[in-house]
Amino acid sequence: QVQLVESGGGLVQPGGSLRLSCAASGNIFSIHSMSWFRQAPGKQRELVARIGSGDSTNYADSVKGRFTISRDNAKNTVYLQMNSLKPEDTAIYYCRVILSNSYIGWGQGTQVTVSS
Repeated sequence: QVQLVESGGGLVQPGGSLRLSCAASGNIFSIHSMSWFRQAPGKQRELVARIGSGDSTNYADSVKGRFTISRDNAKNTVYLQMNSLKPEDTAIYYCRVILSNSYIGWGQGTQVTVSS
């Protein structure tokens, strides 16, 4: 079993920045990819950013140029640097990990609110 602990959410004004962290622990053999999703009230959960093998990255069009995903393999931790935040970025942000044995784990979510 894998545990994911997210941190870094909060309230920020439009144009501000936040950095989310997600640390994985437990029965980890090898991580295939780590991702950030978000879910706004009344909307479906959507992929925000993904980092895979060789540190290849993918981003939702809505966050390209503003968000950066990175990972520290030694710490089994993934980060999401969010700049130029907009009110429409307000959501609960979830971390997801996929291990090399196809195990999928989700974090508990962290609230990000962008408001003046």
